[in-house]
Amino acid sequence: QVQLVESGGGLVQAGESLRLSCAASGSIFSINNMGWYRQAPGKQRELVATITSGGSTNYADSVKGRFTISRDNAKNTVYLQMNSLKPEDTAVYYCNAELRMTVGSSIYRYWGQGTQVTVSS
Repeated sequence: QVQLVESGGGLVQAGESLRLSCAASGSIFSINNMGWYRQAPGKQRELVATITSGGSTNYADSVKGRFTISRDNAKNTVYLQMNSLKPEDTAVYYCNAELRMTVGSSIYRYWGQGTQVTVSS
């Protein structure tokens, strides 16, 4: 059994910052890519940022220069530092991990339960 638990969401004003965390726990042999996605009301879930086990990152154009994704492999944790937040960043943010539960097993994708980020103007 694997769990991803997010924390750090909340209500902030435009221009302020938030830091999201997501810790993976349970039967984990290794984690490949980790990432953050978001879903605003009435919209599809979209990619925000991803990071490989080696630290290579990828960002949505809408957050480049404002958000930074990082990870602590020893803690199986991924972070999202969000600066200069805008009202359009308001959404439920979900973390994602692609992992193996045992050596040689298939890679499975797990999702967190989501954390609400609300940015007021």
